[in-house]
Amino acid sequence: MPTAGEMLRKLMAKGEHFVAAEAFSALTGRIVEHVGFEAAYLGGHAASAFHYAVPDNGVYSQVEQIEQAARIAHAMSIPLIADADTLGETVADAFHFARRYAQAGIGGIHVEDEVNPKHSRHANGLCPIADMQFRIEAAVKGGGESGLVIIARCDEMYTSAKGGGGGGSIAEAIKRGRAYAEAGADALVYPLAGPEGYAQLVHELPVPLCTLGFNLPDTLFTLSTGWGWVSAAVNHLAMARELKATGSVASAMPAMANFPEKYDLIDQHLFDELIVQWCERTGRPVRPNHAP
Repeated sequence: MPTAGEMLRKLMAKGEHFVAAEAFSALTGRIVEHVGFEAAYLGGHAASAFHYAVPDNGVYSQVEQIEQAARIAHAMSIPLIADADTLGETVADAFHFARRYAQAGIGGIHVEDEVNPKHSRHANGLCPIADMQFRIEAAVKGGGESGLVIIARCDEMYTSAKGGGGGGSIAEAIKRGRAYAEAGADALVYPLAGPEGYAQLVHELPVPLCTLGFNLPDTLFTLSTGWGWVSAAVNHLAMARELKATGSVASAMPAMANFPEKYDLIDQHLFDELIVQWCERTGRPVRPNHAP
């Protein structure tokens, strides 16, 4: 049976653009597979906010992300790509955590070059190119024979004015991308580069490019995130306010009563059948299944 990394590499080798759809929980992973996506994506901000109620600025650890990613990957048969932040602070961390991701059944990870604490009020900048190369090389070694796909995230176009660590130089972005590919990155992603930036980058770099949140010509795949966990949180907030104000969540009742896919997504019938077989073989009584 192929590993998740091997499945993701096979998907990439087709050369056809695909979307890795947001999956921030085991159930949402099942959902994106159920509707036909060939890959899924777990963003760091989605996991840190939804499961731990903390920001994605370096405080959320790789141990916590691996735990969430493993739960999602084990619930699906399609490969999961996980946001691995900086993969820790040292090359030893990068090797260790990449190996943990591979052991957890993750298909691919992306590792970024912003200095911690990232995405914060600290004007931090990006790490030296040589350090990022060593980080990528360590991640490749950590992935071992699993086929774990290593995506290098370059934040050069994610400028300080926008809350990132980059300087906004397309020349520097290209320089870094080439160096990261040389170190063993299988693909590159440039947050906030935008269509114009990608139009230049895609023709200058030796490995495929992917995007965060939007589709662009000549890129290989999209890491789609934000729409799932945010809509879940917004809806929960609205219904909680409704419950507090009125004593009921009447607006949610139609959705709650009309979710037939739920039983397939949680393997209800599989477990019910196991219990029925046990009852029949041991002379225990059974009752009609409560699930439709």
